[in-house]
Amino acid sequence: MDRVPMTAAGYSHLQAELKRLKSVERPEIIRAIAAAREHGDLSENAEYHAARERQAFVEGRVADIEDVIRRAEVIDVGKLSGEEIKFGATVTLTDEDTEQERTFQIVGEHESDVDAGRLSVTSPLARAVIGRTIGDSVEVTTPKGTKSYEVMGVEFR
Repeated sequence: MDRVPMTAAGYSHLQAELKRLKSVERPEIIRAIAAAREHGDLSENAEYHAARERQAFVEGRVADIEDVIRRAEVIDVGKLSGEEIKFGATVTLTDEDTEQERTFQIVGEHESDVDAGRLSVTSPLARAVIGRTIGDSVEVTTPKGTKSYEVMGVEFR
């Protein structure tokens, strides 16, 4: 069974989502199915079929989250330090072509959100910068071509 690296914040977020699915979503779906059954013929009951589809989605999501939580290897980023980029690091890069600066944290696959500045450890950019230090240049192959970045900062927070 492969371990899934994750920050403490990502683990807490998954636990909260699991709790919400089990304590809020499931009861709502059960009520919706019961109400739809009261309308009679289930073969042509759109409300019933929609509720059952929602139930299947929620149960699948619950199973996925429980699996990830069971395999989670929670890494306390606050206890990490150093100059070298590794899982949990908050990294500042400068695009060598545009001089645009980007900052992101390298996190587990299940907690990544590029818009929020959390980049999956399995992404090409994260894989390219891991092991690097401030001042290093990194080339990353992206769908739009090769990009070059310079590592400007590494923090663990």
